[in-house]
Parts: sequence; C-alpha cells; structure tokens
Amino acid sequence: MIKFGLLGCGRIAKRHSDLLGGGHINGAKLVGVCDVIHERADVVAARWGVPAFHNLDEFLSQTDIDVISVLTPSGLHAAHAIAIAKAGKHVVVEKPMALRLEDADAMIEACDAAGVKLFVVKQNRFNVPVMKAREALDAGRFGRLILGTVRVRWCREQSYYDQDTWRGTWAYDGGVLANQASHHVDMLEWFFGDVVSVHARGTTALANIEAEDTAVATLRFRNGALGIIEATTAVRPKDLEGSLSIIAEKGAVEIGGFAVNQIKHWRFVDEEASDQEVFQKFSVNPPNVYGYGHQAYYEHVVDCLRNQGPALVDGLEGRKSLELISALYESIETGKEVQLYFSPRLCRLGMLS
Repeated sequence: MIKFGLLGCGRIAKRHSDLLGGGHINGAKLVGVCDVIHERADVVAARWGVPAFHNLDEFLSQTDIDVISVLTPSGLHAAHAIAIAKAGKHVVVEKPMALRLEDADAMIEACDAAGVKLFVVKQNRFNVPVMKAREALDAGRFGRLILGTVRVRWCREQSYYDQDTWRGTWAYDGGVLANQASHHVDMLEWFFGDVVSVHARGTTALANIEAEDTAVATLRFRNGALGIIEATTAVRPKDLEGSLSIIAEKGAVEIGGFAVNQIKHWRFVDEEASDQEVFQKFSVNPPNVYGYGHQAYYEHVVDCLRNQGPALVDGLEGRKSLELISALYESIETGKEVQLYFSPRLCRLGMLS
C-alpha cells in the first residue's frame, strides 16, 4: 500500500482527497493532510479520518507518508516540492508544476538528487477519448499534421477569484493560460510536438485580477503544422467547452465536452472496422467512474512506483508545457512573435507585481 499525503486543502483538494480517501485508487491510501489554514485541513481530515497538520515541517517528518501531492497555489509549488524531495518523499504536483522555468529546473534537480520521482498532474491525457486519439496518432493514421486547435471557453465569475487572494495574481497563479488552459496547452504540444514560435494576445475582460482572463495565440510547430489556442474564463452565464481539434492529411478528430472528454468527430480517409467501436465504446469517459482522469492518473502513479516505470508526465515533460506557457506570456508582453527555446525577459509569471 502506497501512502499519500495532501499538501494544500483548497478547491482542488476535494478531487484528490475523495479519490485517495474514498478508496478509489487500488494500492493507495490517504494518511494525512496539511494546510496552514487550520479549518481547511481539519475539514478534509475529519471527512476521511486522517490526521490534520498545520505545519509543513511536522507534516514532512511523518515516516508513514510515501508520496505528497502538492495542491498549493502555483507560485508555491517549487518551494514545497523541493522541501518534500529533501524529506525523501515522492512528489505529485498539480498543474502548472511551477510559474518560472528556473523553479521547474530546481524541482527536477532536487528530486533527482534525492532519488525520488516527480509526477506532474496532466489528467486529461488519461481521458479515454484522448487515449484513443493518441493511439491513432502513434499508429500513423493521421499522416501529416496540418492544424491543431484547443478551445477553453469556461465561466469563472468574480466570486471564483475572490475565494483566495492569490487567484489571478502574477506571483502565485497567472491567468487563464497558466491556470485553466494549461492542460489544453499541454494536450496540443503532446499531439503536435515541439513548438518553434508563438504569437499571443491577452486581455483582462471581465475579471478584477492582475493577469488575463482571455487570450488567443497562434503557434508554429517544428513539423510544419500550425496551432491555435483560444482560452477564456469570461464566458457567461456558464461553461461552453474545453476541446481539442486535430486536422491532418488523412483524418480529422475533435474531442470536446467540458474537459476534452467526449469525441465529437472521428473521421479518417482510410476507415477501419474499429472506428465504429470508438464511437460506441470510447467516445466518452466511463460514466460510473468518479473523477476519471484523476483516477486513471493516480493509478498510473501507483503503477510507476510499484514497478519503477517511467512517468507519462515527469518533471522534464511538465517543464515543456511551462516553457510554452512562458513564451505565450512573453509574446503578450512584447506584442511580438517569440521563438522557442528562449529565456523569459518580460513574462510576469511568478513575479511580484
């Protein structure tokens, strides 16, 4: 049994604690939670009958914890992950892994030095429709990739940002690109490969926050394909979609739904008998499985730790999407196309205002 602790008991902690505390992950068990806001830690701990901690050093000193999931504000991820690694425990860190590239590098270095694994949460990669599309990509069914598009059209009213003082700040969160759309940016890069350059624009349309709530960008990939990112939390009155479209020489696939979890279009020039089965059996995540993406992700983490296998999204893979997000912000600040790989100059992620 691999024993997990949760650092941070805010909004996202419910998903993690319900899975680990509720026994939904075979071979995993929740054994403790920690938050400097006492009430938050106490509520989660009481729900699952585990100890609550309010001091990080005391939490890290617990010998019965094998892995700690970092669910704190993004700007604190690096410091917390490094401390966990130095305590000899494996690290699971929510997206984005950090806000600055140098912090991501320090996290990777600390985990390597301590001999512990670093897992970056990208649960949408484990959605059944996404996995089927990835299988088609790996099988060469798409041929030459032409255009990839991700759309995040979500509703986050001011009350969402007012839940915590760090939300929407440059130092601890960033805007829609760094937070809500980070999974989708990762998805685009996972399917289309390395990005050569980006050109982005952003604006703060409806939310009273430091960072952007709406952004658009065009991308040029090393393989010659083009990409489009459209991301906003300014949809009213409710969410529209979180989607991925793949346009290619020999086929076109669109995965929509709220969180890239439902196949909308699945068409290939060279049809196969299994294509109909994809729609019948794999077009949506299993309806009877709680938090499917996160559940599949944690099962993957447990498997990696048991069998010493490679993580699908380790520190280096998590850093790739952070570099792309940083380039998008650099382009927003400069108004110019930004080449990857680059050293941020004006990107405000992780910086105090």
